[in-house]
Amino acid sequence: MIARRMEPSVRTGGRQAYSAAVTDLWERVGTALTRLERIAETPADVLVEEHSDELPGLQYSLHAGAELAVGIEPPPTAEDLHEELVAALTEARDATAEVAYAVEVDEADGVEPLLPEWRGSLFRVRLARLRALERTNALAAEAPPAQPEWGKSDHEGTSWTAIVATVLILGGAFLFTAGAVLVAWPVWAAGLALFAGGFILYRP
Repeated sequence: MIARRMEPSVRTGGRQAYSAAVTDLWERVGTALTRLERIAETPADVLVEEHSDELPGLQYSLHAGAELAVGIEPPPTAEDLHEELVAALTEARDATAEVAYAVEVDEADGVEPLLPEWRGSLFRVRLARLRALERTNALAAEAPPAQPEWGKSDHEGTSWTAIVATVLILGGAFLFTAGAVLVAWPVWAAGLALFAGGFILYRP
């Protein structure tokens, strides 16, 4: 008998189950991602001196998260965005591995050029997760169980709220990424504020 490698799989079967699966994934990955983001903000020489021992374990957390994400089966309407989440986790894991290798081999001189791309890859994980959940929740909101007898629904107001929230989220993501890459922290903070505001505004 030939042994077969068993891949973990989460059969979600619906939007609520998918949201729960992604939330569980984030509970496993979120702490490591937040720590990596803070390490990525530090200058290269400080990173080498103070954080080099942390990187392998944090990289493994991203690796485990990517494996878990592959096993989550999204609803058909969220397949593309879920693939984006899996790709973002994989990219962040690989970028973290490159930084860890540069720390070990080249030290600060080799780390410095990698920092902008590394920061961007870490942020893309956070953005991809929020985009996947936003799409799933928005579709759930667009399918109310029943319409009032007088015919006027709240769908139009909900749609406008979703549009404004999406604009805030995308604008905030752009500013956040630009601020992180350029090390312009006021721009980074403004982007984060817009990003958070979009999700506060729209809560399906």
